[in-house]
Amino acid sequence: MENWKKVFAIIWTGQFLSILTSILVNFAVILWISMETGSAEMLAWAAIAAMLPQALLGPVTGVFIDRWNRKAIMILADSFIAFCTIIMSLLFWLEVAEMWHIFVLLAFRSVGSAFHMPAMQASIPLLAPQEQLTRIAGVSQIIGSVGNIAGPALGALFITIWDMEYVLLLDVVGAVVACLSLLFVHIPNPEKAEGHTPHVFKEMKEGLMTVLRSRGLSWIFLFSILVTLFLMPVSVLFPLMTLEHFQGNAFQVSLIEVIWGVGALLGGAVMGAKVYKVNRVVLVNLMYLLIGATFALSGVLSPNGFVLFVILTAIAGVSGAVYNSSFTALVQTHIRPEALGRVFSMFYTFSIIPSLVGLVGIGFFADSLGVTTSFIVCGVIIMVVGIVSFTTPSAIRLDKRE
Repeated sequence: MENWKKVFAIIWTGQFLSILTSILVNFAVILWISMETGSAEMLAWAAIAAMLPQALLGPVTGVFIDRWNRKAIMILADSFIAFCTIIMSLLFWLEVAEMWHIFVLLAFRSVGSAFHMPAMQASIPLLAPQEQLTRIAGVSQIIGSVGNIAGPALGALFITIWDMEYVLLLDVVGAVVACLSLLFVHIPNPEKAEGHTPHVFKEMKEGLMTVLRSRGLSWIFLFSILVTLFLMPVSVLFPLMTLEHFQGNAFQVSLIEVIWGVGALLGGAVMGAKVYKVNRVVLVNLMYLLIGATFALSGVLSPNGFVLFVILTAIAGVSGAVYNSSFTALVQTHIRPEALGRVFSMFYTFSIIPSLVGLVGIGFFADSLGVTTSFIVCGVIIMVVGIVSFTTPSAIRLDKRE
């Protein structure tokens, strides 16, 4: 691990371009669907198509991530995603692309992501010293945040000056660079237990039991899933909040998206700057309180309070980045490397399912409760989860620092 900084510099270079081009292309696809259909329902179905396979396959893919060569998995997953994008580009070039084609190919891309993301997260503890994991998670958050800020802007730009088939090919370029960067680094695989007989369902159960055996980890995972369940409906209501409650315009909608990304960038920069001697469980719990408070306060603002809404959104972005960095490093520290693929895959599954519930339930939140009430209710519930999370000593002790 002596050259871990050099290794991560190479990996991050490729991953940054891959993440940027993926977000760019995803936004371009969203714009295309919006312009073709003008239907919020079709956008929701596109989002479901892009997430559902990952949710369903997560527990199974984790088994193979822990069983196979993780570097090869990441390269093959990126290559498969690029292949699906090439097919999509070809359909646009032939002028035969239909909505169902897009949904199917988004679903196949999601299959690749189901392998790639957990494999990447599971490899990090094998490449860097344990005390650096929170910093690394912070830097990864920065990379994602820059992509979330620049990607939509570039996607909107390129779709106006290029045909869709050429915009899609940018994602292929990003995937090629990411794969090439991985060829220049060595990623070790965890040691396998001798005499172990491969069995998918048995290994899935072992991955789940790795978390359940630790009472502290079980509570941390449960609280995170509960927060996601109420965070997702709010996240998809931000545009409606801007347009309906604050009587904003398209520029203000995009401004809020950028402000969240800038907040996340700052949060990632703080976490990546140095090694902090702090209990990460306490930090995660505090972020629940802060995120919930920003949502609840946003819901009680007057229609003239857009500037305060921008400030609260920035604080929520910072809090989300600190939470993500702390939670990821916490899991990487307390789960043995040979089980990390299964644990991260299962966590993504249990996180994505609430996201899908949030997408399906957006009509209920917006129509039945009202947008502002939805912000208040979900914010208060997230704060309650944060308060309860401080009453679980087994979780607090998990990362107790001397």
